[in-house]
Amino acid sequence: MALTLGQQLDEVQNAISAVTTSQSYESGGNSLTRARLEALEAREEKLLRKIESAPNGRNTIEGQNTTPKRKGPRIKKAVW
Repeated sequence: MALTLGQQLDEVQNAISAVTTSQSYESGGNSLTRARLEALEAREEKLLRKIESAPNGRNTIEGQNTTPKRKGPRIKKAVW
C-alpha cells in the first residue's frame, strides 16, 4: 500500500531522530549504520515542499490524488 506524504514525512523524521541518537552501533558481532543525516534532511525538506503544494496536504498519495494532464486540445469526433 502506498504511503501518504504525511506518513512518509513521519518516517523520515523518526529516522532523523534515530540518527541523531546514535549513527551506528554493534551488537553480538552484527553492526548497523543508519542513513546519512544530510540525505534524510534533504528528503524531509522535499516532502515538506510537496505537502505545502499538494491539494490534500499530508493526506496526498503521489500519483493517486491528481488529475491527469490533458495532451493538447480536446476535440470531439463527428458522428455520421
